[in-house]
Amino acid sequence: MKKLIYSTIVILLISVSCSKDFVEIPPVGVLDAATFFNNEENAEQALIGLYDLMQYNYAKDWSSAYFVKMLPGDDVNCGGGSATDQVPLVEISDYTNLSVSNPAVTSVWNLHYRTIALANTIIENVEKSELSNKEFVLAEAKFMRAWCYFELTTMWGDVPLRLVNPTELSSQAFAIPKSSRADVYAQVEADLTDAIAGLPTKAGLAQNFRVSKGAAQALMGKVLVFQEKYPQALTYLEPVISNPDYDLAATSADVWSVEGEFGKESLFEIGYISTNGYDWGNVAWGGRMESNLHIQLMGPRGEFDIEPVGLLNGWGFNYPSAKSIAAFEASGVNARRTATIMTEQELIDAGGSVKSKDDDGNPIAIYGYDGAIRIKYATRASDTSPSGVKELNYSVNWRLLRYAEVLFLAAEAYNKTGADDKAIIELNKVRKRAGLADLDPSLTGTAVFDALMKDKFLEFAHEGQRFWDLVRWGKAASELSGTGYTSKNNLFPIPITELDLNAALSQADQNPGY
Repeated sequence: MKKLIYSTIVILLISVSCSKDFVEIPPVGVLDAATFFNNEENAEQALIGLYDLMQYNYAKDWSSAYFVKMLPGDDVNCGGGSATDQVPLVEISDYTNLSVSNPAVTSVWNLHYRTIALANTIIENVEKSELSNKEFVLAEAKFMRAWCYFELTTMWGDVPLRLVNPTELSSQAFAIPKSSRADVYAQVEADLTDAIAGLPTKAGLAQNFRVSKGAAQALMGKVLVFQEKYPQALTYLEPVISNPDYDLAATSADVWSVEGEFGKESLFEIGYISTNGYDWGNVAWGGRMESNLHIQLMGPRGEFDIEPVGLLNGWGFNYPSAKSIAAFEASGVNARRTATIMTEQELIDAGGSVKSKDDDGNPIAIYGYDGAIRIKYATRASDTSPSGVKELNYSVNWRLLRYAEVLFLAAEAYNKTGADDKAIIELNKVRKRAGLADLDPSLTGTAVFDALMKDKFLEFAHEGQRFWDLVRWGKAASELSGTGYTSKNNLFPIPITELDLNAALSQADQNPGY
């Protein structure tokens, strides 16, 4: 049964960061927050509003957190029609021309602060309420705030840490300096501590798209691994691993199927639906859609005949890179490879084709195509609506945090604390599901970490993990050699709109190199 994600009917706070919105629109919407949170139903509606905003954050046309996080990685090419198709995305992918006014980067910054603003409104008002569901409401709102700040500090480093929304309409009210990444992490940990205490187990969720205690534990473990607090991380990751509510999906393909949505491998998942039946006349370009347009964006372009393999054509973004194709081919024929990519020869063998010349006989160079198409998050004909325009109605969910990642995070923590035997156990669980042989049990130290890094590259291809792992591991310079990457790319530039409108920031606060 498909998930239900509702558009929020509660817009409590419109201004999200020091974007131009705050000088044009009063920060508080038409509803009075002081009275709105006097009953449980309204608080519940506000929480659903957070999920609606998260849905938008990760699927806003060409300016989503999904694309922006993924494109710096060496597992994908930007793709599209050409180097001039969606230039902001090309800038992110190619490193060298990333601008402080890049609209995709700016959008992700602003949308995460918008989500934080709603979370702040919920937290501030519910904390002083006497609602019967107070603990749960605070826990869920704090999880979302923690998630957003973790994403922000991962991509930008030191960022403004706003925990209370401004109450007056002025630039001074919105002026707030950057906080150190350490302080941001501390706040994320504090929020997750409360979330863990107040959220139900996965089995106890009223709706399957809601976050659970296990999701908060897993995120806490990830936050601690990113800080290299490995022993502490294991105290949160191990309970998730042993929790019977979670496990790996039976096969790699099951992870990405519509039937597998919100399944046992899912810890945090953003849901989309196809039942709105969008067409070219009512699609909300730049606005909120309940379907996942990114699936269409990432489908192979018209040069590919992919109907024989059950796929539909798309707009050609996010092709597998030559490096990832080579890594998958080196891994042999296995379930994970089959569920992630399909080489040109495999497509031809299945009855499809790739057009190599145009109608005038001139060679066709497909921008960003290195010899394979993506099967993970693919344009499956079965995943879109029979009504409306198929290109606009994909119902595929983003799996933002899954059990396999918990196993990798735990394996990393075990490896870094000298428990290589335990690290190998966790890695072998994922390898077995992928159809690969167990690792040599005699591996230790660096050899175990190298195996982890290799397997994680393949397991999480096209999920926005790769680049940020390389940065925190200190591997970006070596793995991205020759791509145009330099150390300045470890962080995105703070949007110029933030520096212009936030009176507490100046050019000196910009990230290095921009």
